[in-house]
Amino acid sequence: MSDDHSSRGQGGKSWLERISQAFSSGPESIEDVLEILRDAESQNIIDTDAMSIIEGAMQVIDMRVEEIMIPRSQMVTVKASQEPKEFLGEIIASAHSRFPVIGDSPDDVIGILLAKDLLPLALNNELNWPHIREILRPPTFVPESKRLNQLLKEFKENRNHMAIVVDEYGGTAGLITIEDVLEQIVGEIEDEHDFDEETNIKPRGDDTFAVKAATPIEDFNEFFGTDLDEEEFDTIGGVILKEFGHLPRRGETVELGGLRFTIANADNRVIRLLQVTRSDT
Repeated sequence: MSDDHSSRGQGGKSWLERISQAFSSGPESIEDVLEILRDAESQNIIDTDAMSIIEGAMQVIDMRVEEIMIPRSQMVTVKASQEPKEFLGEIIASAHSRFPVIGDSPDDVIGILLAKDLLPLALNNELNWPHIREILRPPTFVPESKRLNQLLKEFKENRNHMAIVVDEYGGTAGLITIEDVLEQIVGEIEDEHDFDEETNIKPRGDDTFAVKAATPIEDFNEFFGTDLDEEEFDTIGGVILKEFGHLPRRGETVELGGLRFTIANADNRVIRLLQVTRSDT
């Protein structure tokens, strides 16, 4: 029997024939394409990590800026009315790299300040507003309704990393970064500022937390006031894995102990990062 026939199911077509047929006739939906690709994954032709990225990329097509933006209430901004010494502490504490600079009101965004641009001014003893205004980058504004795939394309073409989101009345609704968009495709991006070495749980706002799956279950229970099983499992990842009953994909969700757990980062062997939200929020 040929290799081609051995790759077929009994009486069925190979995954390659199925995907060729789907695209030649035009698949009716994204789900049709994903079903064929998942079949390829089950045969170890596409690995789990690649499949996760494909699914994330396809999700982005249907998502809009308003779904993932950082709301105005959570923006870390610099006020043009502040003296530099008044906002430097907050810039350092936040560990962000870009900050909207606002004028008389939060709707008056006059520029974007890059933290790295402040260093030469500090070294030259020029850390004052006349000099700071000279290094501000022009802000980019996008509507809440903009699709994420279009925004990502613009970020790449303009070499821009942040955009101010405006509502239908022209007011500031929030902000969005290129990292926010990429995380929808590849999963939660952890960098050196997301967690320090001794931190396992990081607040994200709106009663949402990023939690390392390796967090000891007793520490998790103490932080959230829960009573999850400390006898059978050492980590919160172990508890969640049992609750799913299978190794979950990124984006899968389960509720337990009054909390909603969403898989933020995982591969075909282990859960790495969880997004935890109080179920009543």
